[in-house]
Amino acid sequence: MISQEGNETVIRVEELVARYGQRVVLDRVSLGVTRGEVTTILGGSGSGKTTLLRHMLGLDKPASGRVIFMGQDMGRLTRAEELAVRRKMGVLFQAGALFNSMTVAENIGLALKEHTRLDDKVISIVTNMKLEQVGLAGFGGLMPEQLSGGMKKRAGLARALAMDPEVLFVDEPSAGLDPITAAGLDELLVNLKTTFKMTIVVVTHELASLFRISDQVAMIDQGRILFYGTLEELKGCDQPRVRQFLNRKPDELEYDPEEHLRWLTAGV
Repeated sequence: MISQEGNETVIRVEELVARYGQRVVLDRVSLGVTRGEVTTILGGSGSGKTTLLRHMLGLDKPASGRVIFMGQDMGRLTRAEELAVRRKMGVLFQAGALFNSMTVAENIGLALKEHTRLDDKVISIVTNMKLEQVGLAGFGGLMPEQLSGGMKKRAGLARALAMDPEVLFVDEPSAGLDPITAAGLDELLVNLKTTFKMTIVVVTHELASLFRISDQVAMIDQGRILFYGTLEELKGCDQPRVRQFLNRKPDELEYDPEEHLRWLTAGV
């Protein structure tokens, strides 16, 4: 599929519905991811953004609707087709998800050992290149427990890049990081897009990251898309819930002091 601007749409989400039991988590969600851009999925806790990410990765199957990844329906793939598609994806998990029993270099080289016929020397060269790419040259011999939180995220990113994926998925990159470290990771994602024309999908609720890295933004709330468009269009959006989120205004709480007192004294 080609967008109106002439750029290829790598991922299409069409009228996606997801349920956990009887609870609807995603309600007819539709959006597209354009090649060579950063698409940010924005939303608060419990909004459905991580569930959307899992469906885009093919980890969950839709109750209805479709996720089309590079022309293939993720809900209709054979096991072999699913494995082939996933080799085109790289994933940076929220906590890095490194194997604690392996060195950093072994973590990064694992996918290459499992899915290629490269010899150990070539894998070592590729691993060192990926470490240098994320600013961790010389740290391959360390164990994950010896890394700081930000370094674990960078190591996780190096592992996600090991197979040279066509699409990189990043789940809450700023989670648990101080502002300076988070800003450094944002710059790394921007550099990957700019230098390698990489297609990146980022799930976040962090506004600072949103405004630094995004080309396209999809804001989700209570399982529905409230906004989908460019970053500049988001800044001018007057939808009340979107404005509340961007302006960091809390929900108004209804509080009845007398009812609270009755609750405290019940049974006394």
